[in-house]
Amino acid sequence: MKKRLAILGSTGSIGTQVLDVVDANPELFSVEILTAYNNVDLLIQQALKYKPKTVVIANEENYDIVSDALDIKGIEVFSGELALQQVVQSDTVDMVLAAMVGYAGLLPVISAIKAKKEIALANKETLVVAGDLMTRLCKEYGVKLLPVDSEHSAIFQCLVGEQQSELDKIILTCSGGPFRGFTKKNLEKVTRKEALDHPNWDMGAKITIDSATLMNKGFEVIEAKWLFDLKVSQIDVVVHPQSIIHSLVQFTDGSLKAQIGLPDMRLPIHYAMCYPNRVKNNFPRFNFLDYPELTFSAPDTEIFRNLALDYEALEKGGNVACIINAANEVVVKAFLEKKVGFLQMSDVIEQTMQKIAFIPHPSINDYITTDKEARCKADELVGKLKI
Repeated sequence: MKKRLAILGSTGSIGTQVLDVVDANPELFSVEILTAYNNVDLLIQQALKYKPKTVVIANEENYDIVSDALDIKGIEVFSGELALQQVVQSDTVDMVLAAMVGYAGLLPVISAIKAKKEIALANKETLVVAGDLMTRLCKEYGVKLLPVDSEHSAIFQCLVGEQQSELDKIILTCSGGPFRGFTKKNLEKVTRKEALDHPNWDMGAKITIDSATLMNKGFEVIEAKWLFDLKVSQIDVVVHPQSIIHSLVQFTDGSLKAQIGLPDMRLPIHYAMCYPNRVKNNFPRFNFLDYPELTFSAPDTEIFRNLALDYEALEKGGNVACIINAANEVVVKAFLEKKVGFLQMSDVIEQTMQKIAFIPHPSINDYITTDKEARCKADELVGKLKI
């Protein structure tokens, strides 16, 4: 039988590549639900092609446009954040692809966990914001999170068949982004266009900026802690500009296992969607002869301070990572709107961390309150900046 999919964030970079995997395996998957926040035109195009049972446009202002376009096609159309939480519980859904960007993915994923759906997780912010709560819920409802990020998919694949007790540490690889090797003076004048020019990966604007600041890698450190039940001391980061080795696992005997492949997000997406099986595909294959040199170096956390801030958040625990995520979403938006400089983003995030009350054991309501307060404080700090 076909695996029936709900794709949260179908118009984004990951969502469109999920649909590429569906196209490559039409006998394995059917699309039951498509959702988007604001990309009306592409959502309508996808709905007309894949004919899902349900479509959700999160921005309620665009409901009429989508509803009118799909009215005679027999597709149910809903809008709003509550609808996102409700549709993932549908009996016609087997797997939820969580490809929404940012904090917005938290409540829909929690709803899917409570409905005991299989979850392929590309929305790392879900675990960054509320990793402790998420892992407890997964244990309670017997749900396994299948990682879609290339790095976490690599770790997951390396650990299949291994004993957790034999794991020494994991090593997350990092391309270094477009500004690897830059000085602080160089970074002071970085433009929006330059920051969006990632050397290896084709991603959405928000994630691309996060990659340039190394915030994305810091978020992956936090995500790895929760996905694989690790101590902070068991998670290393190494800069690997070619993005061929997607991450590694070191075991107690000193042996290392790595997952290697081209920088193509369809590969980890395909693995998560087909798990526990490996299914043949026709995606481009890696050839060692095309990459005669693979290089590695340590990340510079003095210049790219976001990575250090994320490690600090892990050490402190509680709601600190939630604060960082909220402040980061504010400053990235401000940077894209040319309201804050590249280095100033880290300044605002760090100051926000210091201003918001620490909660050692937050509930879901605490996370929601923390997110709102941190966004307000970050907005306030951005408003006082001169660039």
